[in-house]
Amino acid sequence: MPSAILNPAWPRRVLAVVFLLIGLPLVANAQEESSSDPPAWEKSLVTKLAGSQATFQNWAEGGINTLALSSAVDGRWQKNHGRWNRRYDLRLAFGAVKQDTLDFRKAEDIIRVQATFKHTGSGSLGTLMPTAALSARSQMAPGYNFDKNQFKEKRPLPQKVSDLLSPAVFTVSLGLTYQYRSWLSQRVGFGGKQTVVRIERLRELYNMRADQPMRLEVGLEAYTELEKEVASNIHLKSTLGLFAAFNQADHPDLLWENLLTMKVNSWLQFNVEWVVLRDKDVSNRFQLKEVFTVGIVYAIL
Repeated sequence: MPSAILNPAWPRRVLAVVFLLIGLPLVANAQEESSSDPPAWEKSLVTKLAGSQATFQNWAEGGINTLALSSAVDGRWQKNHGRWNRRYDLRLAFGAVKQDTLDFRKAEDIIRVQATFKHTGSGSLGTLMPTAALSARSQMAPGYNFDKNQFKEKRPLPQKVSDLLSPAVFTVSLGLTYQYRSWLSQRVGFGGKQTVVRIERLRELYNMRADQPMRLEVGLEAYTELEKEVASNIHLKSTLGLFAAFNQADHPDLLWENLLTMKVNSWLQFNVEWVVLRDKDVSNRFQLKEVFTVGIVYAIL
């Protein structure tokens, strides 16, 4: 059975994914800006690095030696070209933790990519804007469950439950966007959702047959986005995605992601993230995640 710790191949895989996803938009921008009539891009690319460490020796009150490291990249490229608005969003995050005598374990692993194409016309097209959107989410490195058996047959712990493109979720939607405010929008329309699990022995965890590397669903999609400075140096981004497949309309998939950023100064930030996920193909329960980090921030763009 493969090791559940961070092996030497992980950093190479993580860096390869990071450079690929960052490099493609940058190359595209450079090509356009080298032309005689460069487009007006609004660009943002920020890196974050956080860590914590605690060591105890002969400490009467007890404690566990801990080392935690995490990093993230957040990017956005946006421009208006005629009546069309194009926007690309990128989010990568990776973290690992080591406790006492245990080896390093993965704590956080995120790949999020989204492209949105919106027609900003006049009249009714300026209120209800035709929109096409594509998104992808996955992770970079293997993930393990150290507590319980999740498979039909009994397998030894820890159990590998995820990896790169296992699973990966790709969505495409065509619909209309209503811009309530500059910081609040709502999109509704028809959508397609493709779930990919490339590793055969993991497919049963995502309600797929062993010979079924991909599941395609078609249905209705709704996407709400709120992004606002709620107070001085406090920024909130919240997105709520709902997808109701036509064959499972009574229990739609839900993904609610929230990120609160509090700036201390130009290079130090507090981040609080909480996520609610529900996908009945994976679990009947709501899946919850909360992450709190304090770290150094560097703006590349």
